Amino acid sequence: MTHATDSSRNLLRTCPLCEAVCGLELTLDADDHIRSIRGDHADPFSRGFICPKGATLGHLDEDPDRLTAPMIRDRATDTWRAASWDEAFGVIRERLPQVSAEYGNQAVGLYLGNPNAHTVAGALYVPLLIRALATRNLFSASTADQMPKQVASGLMFGDPLTVAVPDLDRTDYLLMLGANPLESNGSLCTAPDFPGRLKALKQRGGRFVVVDPRRTRTAKLADEHLFIRPGSDAYLLFGIVHTLFAENLTTVRIAVSGLDEVRAAAAPFTPEVVAERTGVPAETVIRLARELAAAPTAAVYARIGTCTAEFGTVAQWLVDVVNVLTGNLDSPGGAMFPTGAALGIVRTRPFRTARWTSRVRELPEAMGEFPVATLADEILTPGAGRIRAMVTVAGNPVLSAPSSARLDTAFADLEFMVSVDRYLNETTRHADVILPPPRITQAPHYDFALLNFAVHNYARYSRPLVPLADGELSEAEVIARLALAVSGQEPQEGLDPLTMVDEIVIAGTLHKAGMAHRRAELLGDNTTEQRIDLMLRLGPYGEWAAGAPATPTATQTHGTTGTATDAAAEGPHLGRATGDTGSAGSVPPPGGLNLQVLLDNPHGVDLGPLRSRLPGVLLTASRQVELAPPQLLDDVARLRDRLAVEAPEMVLVGRRQLRSNNSWLHNVPPLVGGSNRCTLHVNPEDVLRLGLNGVAVVKSAAGTVTVEVEATADIMPGVVSLPHGWGHGDSTQQVARAHAGVNANVLTDDSLVDAPSGNAVFNGVPVTLSPA
Repeated sequence: MTHATDSSRNLLRTCPLCEAVCGLELTLDADDHIRSIRGDHADPFSRGFICPKGATLGHLDEDPDRLTAPMIRDRATDTWRAASWDEAFGVIRERLPQVSAEYGNQAVGLYLGNPNAHTVAGALYVPLLIRALATRNLFSASTADQMPKQVASGLMFGDPLTVAVPDLDRTDYLLMLGANPLESNGSLCTAPDFPGRLKALKQRGGRFVVVDPRRTRTAKLADEHLFIRPGSDAYLLFGIVHTLFAENLTTVRIAVSGLDEVRAAAAPFTPEVVAERTGVPAETVIRLARELAAAPTAAVYARIGTCTAEFGTVAQWLVDVVNVLTGNLDSPGGAMFPTGAALGIVRTRPFRTARWTSRVRELPEAMGEFPVATLADEILTPGAGRIRAMVTVAGNPVLSAPSSARLDTAFADLEFMVSVDRYLNETTRHADVILPPPRITQAPHYDFALLNFAVHNYARYSRPLVPLADGELSEAEVIARLALAVSGQEPQEGLDPLTMVDEIVIAGTLHKAGMAHRRAELLGDNTTEQRIDLMLRLGPYGEWAAGAPATPTATQTHGTTGTATDAAAEGPHLGRATGDTGSAGSVPPPGGLNLQVLLDNPHGVDLGPLRSRLPGVLLTASRQVELAPPQLLDDVARLRDRLAVEAPEMVLVGRRQLRSNNSWLHNVPPLVGGSNRCTLHVNPEDVLRLGLNGVAVVKSAAGTVTVEVEATADIMPGVVSLPHGWGHGDSTQQVARAHAGVNANVLTDDSLVDAPSGNAVFNGVPVTLSPA
């Protein structure tokens, strides 16, 4: 990298704060402080785009409230003190195995937060911790977010990580439900500069329609916005499916099973029937179906607003049913399957759920984890198998999980808890030991998960920008040593736990690939980089691709997760450097990708547009797209029965904010205030009807909050909205405490879940409002 002045230097890395994976150019001074951040214009994917979150990465990196040493809590006085790493791991090594020895392995639970999907440590080393704990009580942010999409994809395509994304840069028609990428930057759809891509769609003559109970910033950009009653997306999609069949508008271009079963399931959901439930007129439902069928290319995309509803999995299933019926699945300009560059774990069997069930409510497992909506049950309910100790990694479920007040009580009841986290927050305040990772700039970065949901195939690796100080541990080292400690083991004299783990993984992977003799060829300054090099070489674009398993493959991180492919690919195209910030290197031959290529091209490598991947990517028993999974047809009966139940008068939905990311950016001064406030959006008609006087009391079956009202015609009557991630009233984080807001999940109910996936229900929550 070049030096901007004698005392500063310009460096490149990927932003780790959301799913957009934007390239950043940072200026650091001689003392390793970030002085400025710009978008990386030479990045072939993000092309200089940057949002307010990425622009303030320096504030988060050096937050004065960030923990810089392990912390140990004295339970008797509820006070904290700093400790050495050896002392902290010693406490864990003594206490946690005691719980397992007395009550069994199932007495320990593990919760993984969203940031695990954005780190190398989360992808490569958290599985080690899972194996060390040997518990089925695994929970993550997935069941508060995306599990319906992954379950639907798993049942249709055989792999929950084989997720179709809209081919944004080539589509002529985009129907978007329950998503707001102008605020979120995209979700399960990695697309830096989502706003620019949507504008380009319109500029090339395409059409863009948004369906949402709120007129979001994304909806205002669209050609058309349709209000819809929260939680009714599955009805609207079924109305479209019904019309496609009724008017003979289907064009199925791929091998599928279950077409007749889907036709029969859609029969009761006529446009007139679904109009009554959704609030979308029957003629509009019919028009949407006709437009999707007639467009040269089209894609349906639905996200968190539809996932976090009572029929989230059915809605996500129907998204791809419509894509199939209109001939747009696995077709350029439609919904396609990305090809990630890094090889992952080989899946050999079709996906299924409910391999085991939770102790208290008998909720089904999905992707190896239980719904977070039942975590409090498992802690508070007496009996064999009760959770008595917890490990949390980069998560704040006290704010992010449903019935959060109940979960707060549950965590206080634990016998022991350890957290890997950079903050003392609403969740980690219950821990006995907190293990903080280092600064963001001290970590390497490769998006194992998110690049497998990208709308354009691409790869980029960033080395740490700032070295670790003497005595500091990397996040990977923290997790590796934690895995030893929870097993009651101490590091062996002269053996680094991280290197030991990596060597075992590298040896095993090379053996399975028949390439044990090539160990010495792996590149990298350490074994973590050598693992990345190995995954790139064995991946679909790699120089050892011919030796990779000829089956669909996946990397699972128990949060957001990613897939690789078994198909060979054309050679990558490299992002050229501008100015003197870095060198793009030379284009490798087809199948020549390895770590060195990414190091030589720090702006990233363009691996080409999305390509058709069926049937090779399928792992279903039939080796076809299974259009009518029995588990989902069973839930259709419940959806049909719900038509007879009267809809509540007033319901609550969530809200994304551009300058916020769950709960962990509320301590960044430039990001709080302005539009980034915790207010209740209420339609003016409802404000007048209910006599709200600026502050409202909101009640649900789970709890009550008092919150400032913000009247806006951008939300439909009968719906109110609170942003998630707030409620920092007793936080130790100074800025967050000064802008506390209220916790929306005091109002959500952990007894309500989407049946097939177990995902929590955050949208469509019945509430009542009254003046404060």
